[in-house]
Amino acid sequence: MKVAVGKAPRMHIAAPVVFAQRRLALAHGRHLDIGPKARIMGIVNVTPDSFSDGGQFANVDAAVSAARAMADEGADIVDIGGESTRPGADPVTAIEEQRRVLPVIEALADRGGQGPLLSIDTYRAETARLALKAGAHLVNDVWGLQREPKIANVAADAGACICIMHNGRDRTPRTDPVADQFAWFDASLTIARTAGIATDRILVDPGFGFAKDVAGNLALMGRFAELHGLGLPLLAGTSRKRFIGAITGRDVDGRDAGTAATSVLLRMAGAAVFRVHTVAINRDGLAIADAMVQWSLSRDPDHA
Repeated sequence: MKVAVGKAPRMHIAAPVVFAQRRLALAHGRHLDIGPKARIMGIVNVTPDSFSDGGQFANVDAAVSAARAMADEGADIVDIGGESTRPGADPVTAIEEQRRVLPVIEALADRGGQGPLLSIDTYRAETARLALKAGAHLVNDVWGLQREPKIANVAADAGACICIMHNGRDRTPRTDPVADQFAWFDASLTIARTAGIATDRILVDPGFGFAKDVAGNLALMGRFAELHGLGLPLLAGTSRKRFIGAITGRDVDGRDAGTAATSVLLRMAGAAVFRVHTVAINRDGLAIADAMVQWSLSRDPDHA
């Protein structure tokens, strides 16, 4: 029997322009090149109650050691937070948040420009100011500059990069998840640009898991490429999220393989930075994704 041979099916990969090299400008004269290679942001929660690693890095020595280990494993950025963002978590005061994170940032800060890039995970303007002064390079705001808009001025004054996250909590989102993303980011980016934050200092994060159910998270993954309409590099933060557990049946500590699978899928859709709890498994998965992207572009650079 003769088997008909036609054109091989093409793996779906985002448009080539998404993978073109561009540079994110950061505080303290640092930068991060993104595009051709996926970049990894390791998570260090200096908290007793974060949903995944709460209590593991609750003292300075443990947090610093974890951050350095992540950098050794391939993390380009270490994201340091002092307040849990899990649903139902008890809020902490600004003073307590600063007490937790500032010593960690000070211990990790490398004024010689060779150490890991440091991100402060906060929505508070004063915490961001002190963290940037202590040596942080990037501000990661889960409320997309809309809880304390002055945080945008703090980032602009320090020349920091800012990661603006979509958040569906405490409001009624639009029915269409991508339309809600664009409406949210329109407001956030207006704040950023009014403060004088340049385009090359902005990352956007669609906020997987933040007031999104399983169907909503899957829809956001499936339509992720539409977010390139924002014209900004995208960060993917799916790590160990509840929807991965719902799909795989795994508890929080068993969700790293599922996380890596989402990282690969989102890399093919054009995500640039990946915020993860476990660096090595995501690094390896993303290396395969990067190789496939480059293979596809080399075969057909105009239509990946």
